[in-house]
Amino acid sequence: MKLNVALKGVIAVICGLSLLSCNKSNNYKNTSRATGWDINSDEGGFQYNTNYKEQEAAPGLVFVEGGTYTMGRVQDDPMHDWNNTPTQQHVQSFYMDETEVTNKMYLEYLDWLKRVFPPSEENYKNIYNGALPDTLVWRNRLGYNETMVTNYLRHPAYAEYPVVGVSWIQAVEFSKWRTDRVNEYRLEEEGFTKEGARYTDVNASSTFNTDTYINTPSKAYGGNTDVSQGGDKAQDRLSETNDAGEPIRKVFPGRESGLIYPEYRLPTEAEWEYAALGLVGIRNYNIYRGRKKYPWDGQYTRNGDVKKMGDQLANFKQGDGDYGGIAGWSDDGADITAEVKSYEPNDFGLYDMAGNVSEWVADVYRPIVDDEFNDFNYYRGNVYTKHAINEDGSVKVVGTDDVVYDTLSNGKLVARNLPGEIAQVPVTADDTYMRTNFTESDQRDFRDGDKSSSRYYQPFQEVDEDPSKRMYNSPTYDNFTFADSTSEGGITERGYDKEKRTSLISDEVRVYKGGSWRDRAYWLDPAQRRYFPQDMATDYIGFRNAMSRVGSKSLNKNKTARNN
Repeated sequence: MKLNVALKGVIAVICGLSLLSCNKSNNYKNTSRATGWDINSDEGGFQYNTNYKEQEAAPGLVFVEGGTYTMGRVQDDPMHDWNNTPTQQHVQSFYMDETEVTNKMYLEYLDWLKRVFPPSEENYKNIYNGALPDTLVWRNRLGYNETMVTNYLRHPAYAEYPVVGVSWIQAVEFSKWRTDRVNEYRLEEEGFTKEGARYTDVNASSTFNTDTYINTPSKAYGGNTDVSQGGDKAQDRLSETNDAGEPIRKVFPGRESGLIYPEYRLPTEAEWEYAALGLVGIRNYNIYRGRKKYPWDGQYTRNGDVKKMGDQLANFKQGDGDYGGIAGWSDDGADITAEVKSYEPNDFGLYDMAGNVSEWVADVYRPIVDDEFNDFNYYRGNVYTKHAINEDGSVKVVGTDDVVYDTLSNGKLVARNLPGEIAQVPVTADDTYMRTNFTESDQRDFRDGDKSSSRYYQPFQEVDEDPSKRMYNSPTYDNFTFADSTSEGGITERGYDKEKRTSLISDEVRVYKGGSWRDRAYWLDPAQRRYFPQDMATDYIGFRNAMSRVGSKSLNKNKTARNN
């Protein structure tokens, strides 16, 4: 009996030591699983953020856990659009603005452009002017709306109202600017860039761009080219110096630091619709299969709760000449747009995913969502580019004289890159050689608009390049002639497309989603989709930003709760 007890004790000790040994050998937090070398050693070597937990929500964003849903029309189709046939889609987790981008947010963007690229200087005037919203969208031939023309964008009474009069192109440029400003501030807070540099060191020839900082940090201001430029946290990380006391390893946090956020961008159509439905709070088989009509529960636009019985759940047009209801308790509280957060959020915590303003999404419009080719993170609109490289192998950074302007169909100029950014060029045939996942830079027409999808396609013959034989015979504006972007004359000739066209669909037409203050309840259904030229603006289309999530699908707190 005593011998058995002793043997059990020995076995237990051996097992315990073995377990400790196994645990120790499997702990590769600061040791390489590949080589056994130390990671983040003071002596040098591989430096990596081994304490990274998970992505934090960037300013203005809330977490949207991804999943599967039925994208497209699930209700009756009285309009007979046939452009949103139901398809099953899966969306990865991402982050999204809890509200639309507001006038105050957009004014901050305009203020920054005005300070850094003064419109009084001839070389920069079109940068600021190209970003200005079109306030004339409020005018109506038989209506008096001059108050909104002169006040809606800038008056503090409308500060927290969604910005309108912004084209899709302008929304994309705002998103790029926002990415840089958020990362710029975060790196300063962590001590990697000079304190206050975003105010004191910024000018037209010295700005901060996220990609530039990652690829060639010395060309972005506050790039820690010496110890004195960094904050205390940065100096603590400089562990090696040469005989002159200069740092050998400079501190330039890249993607591996975990500090730099992914880019702010427009959500894809699939993401926007998924987020608007807000299925996360409902466990009902029919709703999961695509029977949910609005961002809220139920089939009606009025609140069914006892305390708020009859209150409208969104800001929309209720009928002819009825933009808000009879004044009083039954009114929806708005005749045009409403202040953000005027209505309850959906189950993801997102406000105004129905009503108030419609919203731009990233996708190029096509009548059919091609789920036969892809049903994961669906998006039509990819144009793949790469960094332009100088002869010495360094990336080409846009200078003050290298700004490229897009001439819109109405003659307005919009800057598509700014000084400090890395110049982009299309990928080439050399880049796509022997690839199976993509074959060229511009993928907007893939399987719907390209030659092989046209009825004129002949696989063994050269396809006629006659524009009239394109799949989508949309107007062309090649006959527009414009002066140089810096000239006083502006447009030198204005022409019009004189061909007989059969469609407005082109690669420059984008999807917008959600009903607005001008729309009937039919358009509040997140499945409904419409399109509009990307270089035009209205008084009922705004936008909000999204950001991809890196790492796990769920937040750590959600994973912990699920495991328990």
